Amino acid sequence: MGIEGVGARVARKEDKRFITGAGRYVDDMVVPGMKHAAFVRSPHAHAEIKKIDVKKAQAMPGVIGVLTGKELKADGIGNLICGWMIHSKDGSPMKMGAWSPLAFDRVRYVGDAVVVVVADTKGQARDAAEAVDITYEELKAVVDAPKALERSAPQIHPEADGNLIFDWELGDSAATNAAIKAAAHITRMKIVNNRLVPNAMEPRAALGHYDKAEDHYTCWTTSQNPHLARLVMSAFYNVAPENKLRVIAPDVGGGFGSKIYIYPEEIICLWASRKTGVPVKWVADRTESFLTDAHGRDHVSTVEMAFDKDNRITGLKVDTIANLGAYMSLFSSCVPTYLYATLLSGQYDIPAIHANVRAVYTNTAPVDAYRGAGRPEATYLLERTMETAARELGVSPAELRRKNFITSFPHQTPVIMNYDAGDYAASLDAAMTAADYAGFAQRKADAANRGKLRGIGMSCYIEACGLAPSAAVGSLGAGVGLWESAEVRVNAAGTIEVLTGSHSHGQGHETTFAQLVNQRFGVPIDSVSIVHGDTDKVQMGMGTYGSRSGAVGMSAVVKALDKVEAKAKKIAAHLLEADEGDIVIENGALKVAGTDKQVPWFQMALAAYTAHNLPGGMEPGLKETSFYDPSNFTFPAGCYVCEVEIDPETGVTEVVQFVAADDFGNIINPMIVEGQVHGGVAQGIGQALLEGTRYDASGQLLTASYMDYAMPRADDLPSFKVSTSNTPCPGNPLGIKGCGEAGAIGSPPAVINAITDAIGITDIAMPASPSTVWAAIRATKH
Repeated sequence: MGIEGVGARVARKEDKRFITGAGRYVDDMVVPGMKHAAFVRSPHAHAEIKKIDVKKAQAMPGVIGVLTGKELKADGIGNLICGWMIHSKDGSPMKMGAWSPLAFDRVRYVGDAVVVVVADTKGQARDAAEAVDITYEELKAVVDAPKALERSAPQIHPEADGNLIFDWELGDSAATNAAIKAAAHITRMKIVNNRLVPNAMEPRAALGHYDKAEDHYTCWTTSQNPHLARLVMSAFYNVAPENKLRVIAPDVGGGFGSKIYIYPEEIICLWASRKTGVPVKWVADRTESFLTDAHGRDHVSTVEMAFDKDNRITGLKVDTIANLGAYMSLFSSCVPTYLYATLLSGQYDIPAIHANVRAVYTNTAPVDAYRGAGRPEATYLLERTMETAARELGVSPAELRRKNFITSFPHQTPVIMNYDAGDYAASLDAAMTAADYAGFAQRKADAANRGKLRGIGMSCYIEACGLAPSAAVGSLGAGVGLWESAEVRVNAAGTIEVLTGSHSHGQGHETTFAQLVNQRFGVPIDSVSIVHGDTDKVQMGMGTYGSRSGAVGMSAVVKALDKVEAKAKKIAAHLLEADEGDIVIENGALKVAGTDKQVPWFQMALAAYTAHNLPGGMEPGLKETSFYDPSNFTFPAGCYVCEVEIDPETGVTEVVQFVAADDFGNIINPMIVEGQVHGGVAQGIGQALLEGTRYDASGQLLTASYMDYAMPRADDLPSFKVSTSNTPCPGNPLGIKGCGEAGAIGSPPAVINAITDAIGITDIAMPASPSTVWAAIRATKH
């Protein structure tokens, strides 16, 4: 049984039901009397709503209700909020424009919800939605963030003059300017991080049910964080009192950050259920997802990196314009600030850093956290600049990085973060060895003989994960604490239930959390159940995002296991007439060390519940709860090396080799970690080569389906070479750093560095599509 414990390559328990079609998603949920919702969405990016005529829709077959924003407001349903307060450098708070779940006076992006129709069937609801007649007065729109700051741009929210949400800074401006002024060399770049659509396998969905007899609400939703959804919907949106609202997030088919937030649809489904007296279900189609899911990235930055005569970085100055779309989503404000600028030191010992960030409204879908959330944007900027600097200085990109690595820990950066542990040279060496970096020149020559261009690029990333501690993020403006909770229940027969506030939507918690229990008590992992995703079953928790399930969620489980172990040993010592300090737990039994006396785990558990023979004063039962608030972020890091081959006649880029060398601290299940890296790298390569959200000047989304938005496919990707080194995190009891976002953070700059190396240019825009690469090659010949 020990082979199932920590460090073992255990196959995921949950996969059997997924691959046999037995998973249960929101779309699978059926409630007696359930009806279906369809939304009428704005076809305009910016317009005044002059009139809404619902009479024809109300008269159509099967229609139960047609509801508008005016009715929503009359019932006191609140506006959607951003939950992280940012103050501009002048001390003024961010300018949060009103976002009604149903627009009633103005629409601000194509896809803005205006009316909801409830009908017997999905088809009837959609037919009736098409019959709603809305009169708009179209207004000028702006989709480009820098243009939104121009004086001639349309005003999107009256609360934000000039469309500026905040003008924020971090770091020491004077010291950074002085370093640039005294520099022996300065590398200057404009860096654009392209907008992405998340595209989880499962589209968003919601089922709202108001039970009049019980005066109780239930919401099934595709959420990464059901407890936060319940908190926000009760405390801020006035949908229902928290004690009368149950939120259930069953199996969720991927999230990548896009399912952390509360969207209009789940609010409206609950409200519409109360208004119509029937359960109301909505499931997005794929185009709705493209239009309305929170997008990611979308930064335009300028950077200056200063070096002394020995090629050591002396200063870094960054100016970023971040596009937050038409409204501020729940965590949107922290992404281009505290999840971005605080990582601009990267793996490098940079004495002076200053970042200025302007967040801007545009007539586009809201932008929020997407896999990595600020960390990919920081890494892309830093690693593209480092690669360019190496070429300008005429030195090896690997050695320029090595020369500037942080080598002593803990290390306090100039931008808040205090790195606790790491060995960046080890990851660099591992990646270069796996990639046969030294043999690249010969491979490049071989490719040239075949008429191909070959390039190599690297990226050394760091990220802050395990989002916490609560006091720290609270001081930075977070509206909630970022601790985690766990309850461990040992049943009378010895089976174990772990109730966790973390939510699993692809991370493998049912396996890895059970491995922790197996390691501690020796019970088979099939005897361990992991319970999550239901606010009526599980104590309040903070959910899954920011690679926090291991470092924070598992640490809460460990604390609860500590308490269970202590009580179990007391019971066993009493049963075995031994000293408590002599009891050890091995292979599913509690033993007296150095003897053959033992009591099986199940027998001890039964004794806890029969309570016939317990130590004096001990309560019956065996279950414990814990809350864990970490002392610091965790800091995964690594080095990625990408090698590409380009056909100069077509611009087609083939990733011929991709190496990932990561330091994730201690690892619970190497197979699951490798899967996380593979998925993240695939997403990062997708951003670099294929994916790009495009709006036209009037605000119409041009990439609103898979016909126009290119997702990576299997034949776009090589077989990845992945490896891990280990400097355990000293800040949590398991030494875990987190692995879920690394691949998406480190891979885009490695790919673009390889492409620019192959072509012999400084920069190329993402996505580096064949047409973009072909044009860049042609430009070098003139």
